[in-house]
Amino acid sequence: MSSNLLKLPDGTEPVTNADEEIFLVYTALNQKPLDLTGPDGFRGLGHVDSRKDNLSIRFELTAPSQPTPSSGTAESKSTSRSRKGKSARKTRSDDSPHVIEIELAQDKTALHSRKGDTGSVLWRASVAFAQVILQQHRFPPSNPLFDKDLLRESHILELGAGTGLLSIALSACAKSYTATDIAPLLPLIRKNVALNFAGWTQNTKPPEGSPGSNISVEELDWETLVSLPPTGRSRYYPTPHEPNAKWDLVLIVDCIYHPSLLPALVETIETVSTAGKTWALVVVELRQEDVVREFLERWLTKGTWRLFRVDGLLDLPYAVWACQKCN
Repeated sequence: MSSNLLKLPDGTEPVTNADEEIFLVYTALNQKPLDLTGPDGFRGLGHVDSRKDNLSIRFELTAPSQPTPSSGTAESKSTSRSRKGKSARKTRSDDSPHVIEIELAQDKTALHSRKGDTGSVLWRASVAFAQVILQQHRFPPSNPLFDKDLLRESHILELGAGTGLLSIALSACAKSYTATDIAPLLPLIRKNVALNFAGWTQNTKPPEGSPGSNISVEELDWETLVSLPPTGRSRYYPTPHEPNAKWDLVLIVDCIYHPSLLPALVETIETVSTAGKTWALVVVELRQEDVVREFLERWLTKGTWRLFRVDGLLDLPYAVWACQKCN
């Protein structure tokens, strides 16, 4: 896979100093008035709606001549029809938006009862990111983030997949998509994939070539990985099912929130990536400044990555960094 999978604007300068980068992004954040209250009444946490057992996520993709929505929308299950067994892409007419509807189950009980569990409900960062990538894939702009043809041949690994929204939304854009998280969350991810793709169950996948057949759901606990000796790690973390293939893209969306997890997260990104090939894309909701700073410092200290901020892809309060592992 070519290193041109991600198409950064000409003149994009690498990030070399975490303090300077934090100053720039949080200054911009503090200068922009934001209403961070979600439909569930929480301010600044980032849930879509943690009160509901089920959500229906609707993405409207519009041609450039029409207004482009800034993010997807969520509704309760009672307000929309199930689309299990149908294609994930539905077009109403040539003049109407191309609509993608995704149904998701959440585990409200686990959010409050399982220590450290944040992935059992949907977070707004995933919806905002999926909206932009789907819009660009359907109606490529002059400066897309991804080369569409290279993305179609790429193997994607997502860390901290949570409810599995991104695997459902973006798998059709890639050759393979592997959603990973801690073991207790895997049944929820598989349940959600099964809600949206016929032939998927907790134990089976649809025939090759069918919608959703290129999705895999596998365990990858960052702390378990780093507890293993380096020689044993390759037997634990998932690799692409294609012989001799390596990960082209590692996605980390809204996983930067607890300082105790940062060492293991950075080491996991480093371990699963291949020099000269793998891009990592990190989407962060800008919450605690010190946590984001520590993440950037730990990543830059590795000395094996070129890190760039991707401006203009998502609106504040989100920041996006793209990084390629160097030879």
